[in-house]
Order: sequence, then C-alpha cells, then structure tokens
Amino acid sequence: MSRDSDLSLDALALRRRRLLQGAAALPVMGLSGLSFGQGQFPTAKVNTTKLAVTDTEVTVGQLHSSTGTMAISETGSIQAEQLAIDQINAMGGILGRKIKVIKEDGASDWPTFAEKSKKLLVNDKVAAVFGCWTSASRKAVLPVFEKENGLLYYPTFYEGLEQS
Repeated sequence: MSRDSDLSLDALALRRRRLLQGAAALPVMGLSGLSFGQGQFPTAKVNTTKLAVTDTEVTVGQLHSSTGTMAISETGSIQAEQLAIDQINAMGGILGRKIKVIKEDGASDWPTFAEKSKKLLVNDKVAAVFGCWTSASRKAVLPVFEKENGLLYYPTFYEGLEQS
C-alpha cells in the first residue's frame, strides 16, 4: 500500500493547495524557474565577465587546422563540433541563446594556434574555444588560456600527467 493511499482526499487536497501556493510565490521572490524570461535580467547589465554573451547569443571559438598537414585529421572535429552546434541551435540554443561560432585556422602551425587563441579570447571575447588536435598545438595555446582564464575544449586524447 502506498503512503498516499493512506491519506484522505482532504489531506491530498491540502498538500496540493500548499504546493500551488508555494509555486505562486516563486515569481515574487524572483525564482520563477530556470528561465527568467527575455529582458527581465538583461545580460548586458549582469554580465560581469565581459564575454561575448548577450540575451540572444553565445559566441564560441573553433580553432583547428583547416589547412596544412593536420587538416585531414582535424576536419572530423570541425564537422562534429559544427553538427553539435547546429543541433543545439535547432533545439533553441543554450538557455534560449543561439550559439555563434567564430572559426579560426591554426594552419598546422603551433605559433599560429597561440596567436589565434589570443585573438579569440582577447579580441572576440568568446565564452569557450573548441580546438586543437595535436599535443603541440594544445601546449602552444596553454599559456594563453591560462593568462586569459579561457576555457578550451580539447577534442581528443592526450598523454595525461598534466592538467590546467
């Protein structure tokens, strides 16, 4: 026998009424759920990070080699990341914000990776970067990401024994 079946209909009605009263109070407290509604808290006023996040859009970077010797290996990552972004956007985005991508080409050149990562983080102010393929490219961008407090999603395995 379930616990609810032991309760009278009056007790169940009272529970339901209290739950509804509690839910009705949430908007008054500013807690009407995970979605606060468009314009209620404008991102421009509460975004203290200065990242490229607005009421309608989140900007991310994609940093892979689309040219050079590593392009053949990184093409799959470029396409997979774009597919995921397209699917997320088709479902309404992240908290109602569409994902905008700024694509940069590391050109299979490790100093270029560092230069492009700095552009994405400092100039474009992306919220995150999806990128690199080789350990050499990851190690080239690491000081930039640490200095700028950036977030790098590295899409492949690495040797381990380090973290940042």
